[in-house]
Amino acid sequence: MTRIFENKTAIVTGAYTGIGRAIAVEFARQGAKLVLADVQDCNETVHLVQQAGGQAVAVKCNVAIETDVKEMVKLAVATYGNLDIAVNNAGVECTQKTIHEFTEAEWDHVMNINLKGVWWCMKYQIPEMLKAGKGAIVNTSSIAGEVAFPNLSVYVASKHGLSGLTKAAALDNAKTGIRVNALCPGVIRTPMVDRALGGSKEIEEAYKQAIPMGRFGAPEEMATVVRFLCSDDSSYMTGHCLVADGGWVVQ
Repeated sequence: MTRIFENKTAIVTGAYTGIGRAIAVEFARQGAKLVLADVQDCNETVHLVQQAGGQAVAVKCNVAIETDVKEMVKLAVATYGNLDIAVNNAGVECTQKTIHEFTEAEWDHVMNINLKGVWWCMKYQIPEMLKAGKGAIVNTSSIAGEVAFPNLSVYVASKHGLSGLTKAAALDNAKTGIRVNALCPGVIRTPMVDRALGGSKEIEEAYKQAIPMGRFGAPEEMATVVRFLCSDDSSYMTGHCLVADGGWVVQ
């Protein structure tokens, strides 16, 4: 069986759990050498990667801090010699309130991770990819980067900004061999969504009724989409924000 990422080096941020962990395991199955970054300890994800037949190193990284991101990229190159793929998946949600109720601190927290954090990542990832004349970057946006939701203005603004940043970065690198795309997940069964549901079966059922497919997505389903976006199968795709949401945004 051919492993499509054999001997390729990949960074995955937000790899502690959820979509990031699923991406790490899927990439391990495909032969990637991984750097797994998060503010939380990624050793459990490293263990799962090893069980899947892959290799990985974990690094503590707050993507809102430039020096953390710089060291993360340096670790990838020092450990494996190059950087082929980057999945900038780290992100946070916001509390639900109307736009005038948000504080500056809440705004800065979400923006510094969801938007500025991805910019920091690409700022240091792209120069390493330029050395090889090729690379694939996928940024995790959201359906909130395509449509708006009430009482989530800060999150919506961060994800709309990320979708725009992805498109601009793709144009900047269209002739360099580096492709930049985004994943826009819908409601995926992750700890972040579980926090939003607050354990309420009624809220969960309301969300499911709003999704045409009638169910939440699984992190593993997002991982296979990202695998495609990082593979040569998507070699003519760049600047695309790929929605995987069970049909939510087409209603």
